[in-house]
Amino acid sequence: VKFPSYFSNELKDLLKNLLQVDLTKRYGNLKNGVADIKNHKWFSSTDWIAIYQKKIDAPFLPKCRGAGDASNFDDYEEEPLRISSTEKCAKEFADF
Repeated sequence: VKFPSYFSNELKDLLKNLLQVDLTKRYGNLKNGVADIKNHKWFSSTDWIAIYQKKIDAPFLPKCRGAGDASNFDDYEEEPLRISSTEKCAKEFADF
């Protein structure tokens, strides 16, 4: 993965660990769970308790015109629904 030159080494390291293909090595999926992410150097100045208590304002608040407003998302072409020719889980869902 190539990162922009303005990304710090700490941020690059965090992203590499979050984007790790091997699930047995990916942050958030290890023995310490989310603690590996929260304790990472890049978050060293983050006050997680204050965030939890909503004492810190979000650095960015997107404009929202109400429930269902999708104006902050990119438009994309819908892909046609593909129905599988095989029913791999038919037995498991026989009573549904």
